[in-house]
Amino acid sequence: MRGNRGRDTRPERALRSAVHALGLRYRVGVRPIKGVRRSADLVFTRVRLAVFLDGCFWHGCPDHYRPAKGATADFWREKIEGNRQRDRDTDQRLRAAGWEVVRIWEHEDLTAAATEVAAAVTRRRAANAPVNRPT
Repeated sequence: MRGNRGRDTRPERALRSAVHALGLRYRVGVRPIKGVRRSADLVFTRVRLAVFLDGCFWHGCPDHYRPAKGATADFWREKIEGNRQRDRDTDQRLRAAGWEVVRIWEHEDLTAAATEVAAAVTRRRAANAPVNRPT
């Protein structure tokens, strides 16, 4: 497992490139909530948006995940289920702290995913915009 990158994977770099091409700027590999050891792949701090790009194997994609067989099957089943539980817990903690969470599977079209991220940023900016009231 040491050879598996924690960040800067090919899908992550492709997503970052697509989001950057849309004119958005973000932080990479940042913990959105201080004191919680969970890092998001893309973080838009001003609008409180955290983007996670989940690998199909490591996060148990319903379309592509295939359970391991053989002597290590129990280990991998528990490992992947633990990852899924941690993902749900992370989403819950972020939402409770006022963050929006976008989760993208690595097999998704990353151009469409970048558009989804841009829409979420725009939506959050609009929600946080000051209201101009006549005096």
